Amino acid sequence: MKNVKSGDGGLPAVPEGSHQKEIEVLNRRRLLQGAAALPCLGGGAMAEASVPLAAVSGSLGLALIGGYAPEAQGIQSLRYSIDEAQGGLGLLGPARLAAANAHSPSWLTLSPDGRRLYAVNEHENFEGRRSGSISSYAIEADAEAPLRHLSTVASGGAGPVHLSLHPGGRHAFVANYGSGHIAVLPLAGDGRLAAASQIEAAPGVAAGPAPHAHMALADPSGHFVLATDLGLNLLSCWRFDAASGRLLLAQRLQLAAGSGPRHLAFHPRLAGQLYLLNEQSSTLQWLSLDADSGRLQPRASLSSLPPGFAGRSYASDLLLSRDGRQLYALNRLHDSIAIFALEADGRPRWQAEVWAQGSYPRSFAFDAAQRRLFVCNQRSDHVAVFERDARDGGLRFGGQFIATPSPACIVLVPPPL
Repeated sequence: MKNVKSGDGGLPAVPEGSHQKEIEVLNRRRLLQGAAALPCLGGGAMAEASVPLAAVSGSLGLALIGGYAPEAQGIQSLRYSIDEAQGGLGLLGPARLAAANAHSPSWLTLSPDGRRLYAVNEHENFEGRRSGSISSYAIEADAEAPLRHLSTVASGGAGPVHLSLHPGGRHAFVANYGSGHIAVLPLAGDGRLAAASQIEAAPGVAAGPAPHAHMALADPSGHFVLATDLGLNLLSCWRFDAASGRLLLAQRLQLAAGSGPRHLAFHPRLAGQLYLLNEQSSTLQWLSLDADSGRLQPRASLSSLPPGFAGRSYASDLLLSRDGRQLYALNRLHDSIAIFALEADGRPRWQAEVWAQGSYPRSFAFDAAQRRLFVCNQRSDHVAVFERDARDGGLRFGGQFIATPSPACIVLVPPPL
């Protein structure tokens, strides 16, 4: 049994003999029974085969997978090929170590042009101080060495868990879970990171829960940065001056006790519409952001779990389809992918849920065409590949796994590299 890693809201490992332990054993048994007749590509004990390059048609892309130490010792890479004419996906295994890193590169962010990768190193002792670190890499066409290290700098706090990029491409925003700080890091034109230009602490609390920043994300206009704090149940909105690289607080929205705000995403087509996933209450909130004042207005809330479910679960990640018709959310312990239909005005409506094909789905990513969804099942040591129906957004397991230790995050670099 793996313990829950830092960045999981300080939750303890599930005790042996508990109801959840029984659920995880059952899920692992279902997984192994179902995998017996399915192709499983990648390294490790689950691997059955790898596909030779000559046997796969289509141009090549690159999958990069970050994970948790000690199981994962860095960033894994795997080449893939998509034949769009036939709809086929080829995974060219096994997964291999592309960048050694013993400090848990648990979140990966790809630059918009696909040429740079940024990795959050979730530790608390960088160069002798209480801080994690952030690394940047150049993505190379070289199949043997796809990542070239550019820089590693302090993250501006302890235990960083998320990094996002400003639309202008000159700044990165980091959420440091362990210390509760959010930080602004300048970016050079070649992708190298500079020391934090601003570090903001959570509001002072004399007694009570500890702050745990979980995400900092710019709105599509780049004028505002929204930050979640799971420990304090806060969603903060900051004005951002791209010229100076400075944040100025606009609003702090206090959420219900026990919410645990984790990740958020903006609607791709409706300006000012956004969605917040609360980890501890397993709820999805729909909000609006005023483009002038930066004021946040809650509009609706619904469960990320199927109707009637009353067990323990922790929501982890969310994605919106490019057309703005579906939103997907992950549930850990329930081990499912929730699918929400989005109405014309952005209102979410429960649509369906599917099993994640493994234990503790932590994050996920679409391929470039959004025809496939790659789900990191952390405790099952694999990434499961789903096929997405473009008509209604439904998901179907495609029969492929990528075996990789303790996967936490995956990014897909589309062809051509």
